[in-house]
Amino acid sequence: MHDANTDPANPDLTVGQRVKFFRQRRGLSREALGGLVGRSGRWVKAIESGQLQQPKLPVLIRLAEVLKVRDLSHLTGDQSMPMTLLTGPGHPALPAVRNAVNSIALPTPGRPPSLEYLQARLDAAWRTRHASPDHRTVLGGLLPDMIRDGRYAVRAFDGADRRRALAILAQTYNLAQFFVAYQPAADLLWRVAERAVMAAEESEDLKTFGGAVWLLVQAHRDAGDFEAAETLNRQALDVLRPGMRDADDDLRAMWGALHFEAAYTAARAGEKGTAWRWWEQADAVASNLPSDHYDPMTSFSRVIMQAHAVTVAVELRQGAESARQARRSAGAAIPSQPRRGRHLIEVARAWQVGDDPAAMLSTLKDAYVAAPETIRYNGYARRMVLELTEGPQELRREAHELADRVGLLV
Repeated sequence: MHDANTDPANPDLTVGQRVKFFRQRRGLSREALGGLVGRSGRWVKAIESGQLQQPKLPVLIRLAEVLKVRDLSHLTGDQSMPMTLLTGPGHPALPAVRNAVNSIALPTPGRPPSLEYLQARLDAAWRTRHASPDHRTVLGGLLPDMIRDGRYAVRAFDGADRRRALAILAQTYNLAQFFVAYQPAADLLWRVAERAVMAAEESEDLKTFGGAVWLLVQAHRDAGDFEAAETLNRQALDVLRPGMRDADDDLRAMWGALHFEAAYTAARAGEKGTAWRWWEQADAVASNLPSDHYDPMTSFSRVIMQAHAVTVAVELRQGAESARQARRSAGAAIPSQPRRGRHLIEVARAWQVGDDPAAMLSTLKDAYVAAPETIRYNGYARRMVLELTEGPQELRREAHELADRVGLLV
């Protein structure tokens, strides 16, 4: 337990003493904290004891995120720097989406749109998202009405039609999570994720249920609750398993996507062997799908497994393997602008692990071209850009230019 007499408001505390206080408050060992910020337990001990000087800004920001510190001054004792700098701005459409989620589904005159129309509109929204580099702007304009109409349909229909309406509503909530992610709206993200699962359970549709849990697993993992993420993941696989004998390609893709999420969680937890075993199982599922199959929500496909291998290697901090997988996936033809942007951010992280700032900057610039809103709202990307503005002198001008485009004030 942390020292009850330690007061983080005390201006005389060192950065190391503050890190120790917040680490103990979170119940983390030095090894656990080190792993979560890409360092060793010995490094954490050296910071806490004052043997190492104050970390550079990008590392301080990562420490603040892991330790759930909302203001960097709580770690540094210096001037305030709100953590929203690295979480991304709130999109102008965020209030409208929030209002649609929070509103009560009151009865309205007339019949709701047909289920065929609601499904067609949902399918079109997914296609538009993948084709658009500014996908949040597109989704922000579509989601409020889609959420309201979906909730009205659930109230208006009975029996099998109601179950179908519930599946469409759950999938609409899933789409909303892609809009809300990385914005300063954690409460809304959890609310949407939980509503998606509840609607999916009532729909009795296996693929819809798998997709809702797939996103809830990510929410728990991003919150640092790896145990909950792993438990939910295994439960979802147990629910889907009986239906796999006669599964179509869509359900098999969801089965594979859940296997990769287990790999991702294990990698984040530093479990190397487990992570790669789950990845191999997911890859086996992908190899049995048609070559052109691409799931609109999870992106699960043959081509995405190359991108997933980069992510696993990066999360495990495997420098040489990260670089190898980054080179191997260089020509991955991902048929989605935002997902390609996300992949390029992961490749940039691989170059970061391999200590190649020039390649990291070049890849981040490519990511911005592919999907400006993806990099603008992605915390990893924003941290890397900020790091590069303090990196090698010959890269700083380009890094500052990219920081301006991303919306970072440096």
